[in-house]
Amino acid sequence: MAGQPETRDRALGGGSASGVRDPIRASWSRARRQGLPPDAYLPPVTLDDDELARRREAHPLTGIWPLLRRSLGGLIADPGRLLFLSDARGHLLWVQADHPTLRASERVHLLPGALWSEAAAGTSGVGTALATGRPFQVYGAEHFLSAATAYTCTATPIHDPASGELLGILDFTCPERHWQPLAIPLLDTARRLAESELETTRLREAARVSTRYVERIARRLGTRSAIADPQGHIVRSDPPGWLPNRLPGPPREGPMLLPGGQVVLVERLAAGGLYLLIAEDAASGPVTTAPLRFQALGLRRARLEIAGTTHELTRRHAEIVTALLSEPGGMTAKAITEAVYGPTGRPATVRAELARLRPILGHRLASDPYRLTGEHEADFLDLDRALSNPTTPIDTLLARYRGPLLPGSTAPRVLHLRDTLHERLRNRVLDDADPDTALRWST
Repeated sequence: MAGQPETRDRALGGGSASGVRDPIRASWSRARRQGLPPDAYLPPVTLDDDELARRREAHPLTGIWPLLRRSLGGLIADPGRLLFLSDARGHLLWVQADHPTLRASERVHLLPGALWSEAAAGTSGVGTALATGRPFQVYGAEHFLSAATAYTCTATPIHDPASGELLGILDFTCPERHWQPLAIPLLDTARRLAESELETTRLREAARVSTRYVERIARRLGTRSAIADPQGHIVRSDPPGWLPNRLPGPPREGPMLLPGGQVVLVERLAAGGLYLLIAEDAASGPVTTAPLRFQALGLRRARLEIAGTTHELTRRHAEIVTALLSEPGGMTAKAITEAVYGPTGRPATVRAELARLRPILGHRLASDPYRLTGEHEADFLDLDRALSNPTTPIDTLLARYRGPLLPGSTAPRVLHLRDTLHERLRNRVLDDADPDTALRWST
């Protein structure tokens, strides 16, 4: 039978593969083409702790994993049994088992951060379910790697119920002698529960976004507007029918020219992807005009002016906007974290603050990387440019400098900008100002 060690040894040694299931024989063949050695080899652990935490945080199944653990808790109650959840590439993101089992499984790299795709690990529950796109069981010696032959693995794919996109693989692994005939139906039930919860969450988010949509459109009476999903499908429009059912491509924040010549302003409403489209036409006037104006010199609460409305920002929001303005090329969440919180900060905190900033900044806050788009002005940048011009009169420089940048802030980027501006201005004053002014700045 396929699960017998002698059958495996003969087949992987180049001999007859009779008695081996067709899907296993095909998987072994794919592994051999990858050049994987079946013996004295373990799958690579490709994710360090920081990258593992980042991928967990960003993964669509993050909120579903506790539900899966609870629903399958009885299946892994006995020693030696493990539950895995991987991403769509085969990286193990979550592993659940008792501590002795976890310690033992780590020796064969059944641990978070390891890559168990077929290309990296050959035939396995996770890898072969990924390769075939369907639920799959691998019994003991059917594994390609010798290190995994002590286990039987049962795996099933989980898909996004809206888009059909593969999200990850749910895997139950146990000692070969404890093979569970009901593992596939149990995992399939958990898979359907997970996909149902994803759909419920999506509908809840769509309702929340629709409420925000109505609120925003109420402020823009007379405009034509719509909501599109990340693939460009129009899911709601007002008035109905003014746009085709689908955009020519995925929406991107900012102005977008449609094939018929219509210009729309695209603004992301939710991190997962729904977008607001607003027509730019004669009835409503241009919707992309007013620049963003930021004032932070001498102010403990910075002011942000957008389209005639002034917002008083929290300290954290002011620090984030300052960092983004100082890096016009954009910043990753990690870079913003270091600029605002320092080395002990967490990107998850920054992403939460950016989500709270988005209702204020709208389409001006772009992502991948995070950056401010369109025209923008900032008093500290104006002072920086004026200092760079050796012909700028001292009186003009002093008039622009209303005080230190965000006094009271301890954000690393703000501290650097604040000290640099102050020192540059002090040097110009000492070099060029009248004796009385120079005396005041020298003390």
